Amino acid sequence: MANNDEVTAAGTLHILMFPFVAFGHISPFLQLSRKLSAAAAGIQITFLSSPANLPRISSLLPSSPSIRLLSLPLPSVPGLPAGAESTADLAPHTAELLKLAVDRTQPQVATLLADLRPDLVLFDFAQPWIPSIAHPLGVKTLFFSVFSAAATAYLTVPVRRSNRFAVNVADELSRPPAAFPASTAFSAGVPAYQAADFAYIFRSFGEADALSVYDRVHACLSGCSAVVAKTCLEMESPYLHYIESQLGKPVLLAGPVVPESPAGSLGPEWTNFLDRFADGSVVFCSFGSETALDEDGIKELLLGLEMAGKPFLAVLKGIAAAGIISGGGGGDSMVTEGWAPQQLILGHRSVGCFLCHAGLSSLVEGVVTGCKLVLLPLRGDQYLNARLFAGDLGIGVEVDREEDGGFKSEAVRNAVVSVMAEKGMEKFDKWREFFLDGEVQQRSLGEFVGKLKELAYDKSSK
Repeated sequence: MANNDEVTAAGTLHILMFPFVAFGHISPFLQLSRKLSAAAAGIQITFLSSPANLPRISSLLPSSPSIRLLSLPLPSVPGLPAGAESTADLAPHTAELLKLAVDRTQPQVATLLADLRPDLVLFDFAQPWIPSIAHPLGVKTLFFSVFSAAATAYLTVPVRRSNRFAVNVADELSRPPAAFPASTAFSAGVPAYQAADFAYIFRSFGEADALSVYDRVHACLSGCSAVVAKTCLEMESPYLHYIESQLGKPVLLAGPVVPESPAGSLGPEWTNFLDRFADGSVVFCSFGSETALDEDGIKELLLGLEMAGKPFLAVLKGIAAAGIISGGGGGDSMVTEGWAPQQLILGHRSVGCFLCHAGLSSLVEGVVTGCKLVLLPLRGDQYLNARLFAGDLGIGVEVDREEDGGFKSEAVRNAVVSVMAEKGMEKFDKWREFFLDGEVQQRSLGEFVGKLKELAYDKSSK
């Protein structure tokens, strides 16, 4: 990695990347950093994160003089365990305290900005104070939204601000905000159980004056020089136009940030099972590193997969608590927990279906590897991502839910059987071809870099 003198002296555009300390947020910043460093000469990137996250971050970045890492120690916060520096280390409620710890880094970050004087800072939702310390230094700030534009448009545009004081926030969130685009998958609103889940973003945790998620996002959107969205007009044009009209500031498009092909190969712990089956016959089920079903949900899911009559590999959190023994894959199913090389598994010839939580990166990974999608969103923006893909884009089948948001094994079976039997895959093939079109991706990235430089060197804007 480059040292400070090299970063200061070399290149024409210096970008500081500052994601929140959750790998669901760090990963998009890493993907974008890799693409920018390879896109053009003259781009220097400094990546800022807490010390415990740096080894893993370093392993996922190329060894390049154009990228370096900086350590940002997190101050202590009452109730936050010592050494906890990522949401993966904590229960969801305790993880809220990480936002307060990041808030307390503000003096350190101010000193770093004054010393480094980057041209641009790409920052995350948990750091709404970045513009107030960067703009006086002449540093432009870009709020990098790691969520879909559809989620931003539906949940966190400024017009939602009044909902904080509504008698029934969930009732308000069941309907789209004012002037929301018509003829989209969200125009009629969302089910009550999803709206009740969204109400979380208006709640505060920890200290009495702690900001809610909405407060933070609203402040980021209002205070930044511009917004960066990891999407494109081809995917989300109605939502992007709506966001721009609501904010009155530029929305720069980084493209869908398609993940690079992973290095290495699957180990025998996976291939001993997967190699036994015909091409495209296996259902791979995973909900990522930080999303989990409850015990009843795990049992209904696995029963539904068995009922579908397809071989399946399920990597799930909490199977021990649900009384399920991790299986070695001796029969037509393999159930285990822990980390799994998701992209490599999706790319195995025998995997033809991906049942996932509709995390945005997972959805794109599934499409580019040619796996049909079954969508079982569990919280937050996942519900909106699932509707975007299954509704607006016409990719995948969503598992039917009960009125309270629960699901039955029959619904899992029906979704898997339905998607595996699909013959007409024109929309899926169209989007897969689009995501894999290197020329399109390069053109999109080139336009994005041009916009970054235009913003960085425009002295008339903040």
